[in-house]
Amino acid sequence: MADGRAAGGGNLSPPPPPPPRSAEPSNPPLGTSAFTHTPYYCEENVYLLCKELIRSGIADPAGTNLYVVFISNEEKKVPLWYQKASHTNDGFVIWDYHVICIQSRRNKGEVLDLVWDLDSSLPFPCSFNQYVSDAIRPLSFGESIYRRLFRVIHAPIFLRSFASDRSHMKDHAGNWIELPPKYETIVAEGIRLYSLTISV
Repeated sequence: MADGRAAGGGNLSPPPPPPPRSAEPSNPPLGTSAFTHTPYYCEENVYLLCKELIRSGIADPAGTNLYVVFISNEEKKVPLWYQKASHTNDGFVIWDYHVICIQSRRNKGEVLDLVWDLDSSLPFPCSFNQYVSDAIRPLSFGESIYRRLFRVIHAPIFLRSFASDRSHMKDHAGNWIELPPKYETIVAEGIRLYSLTISV
């Protein structure tokens, strides 16, 4: 249920936002407007983002340096900061789950892993270290019910296997919880290995 049940911070009292950072990664020549984005359909957004990163040559031709990361937990309450859907100054949101793309970059021994999150107000793409520090804040909830769990899927497998009929975005009466993308549903190229029911 990608981002379909987002909520504000409630009574969680998140810590204040960190000071702005001056150092940002050197961004590839694409902004968020170059990618298809439908609010609350983060797994489809990431699917299309991976395709575009490969097509544009930002990722390698097979997508082997891309990883799709599902973030969820047993309670389906995932706290993240710097999210555009938030109504708070620090961008705090509780998603039922969220999906991001991580690009693993290596250049002459230098490591610069990037996070691509179309729903984030952090730099796009964002350095992995900054995203973890600012958006995930690993120590904020420790072993509480809000502890995040991560399922990492290599992008080539995800792109072959992902499919969604979007039924998870309808209520019991069959009405849309959030309006669906205008393009056709995504159909898996191979065996459907990953469903949209997040088990952690």
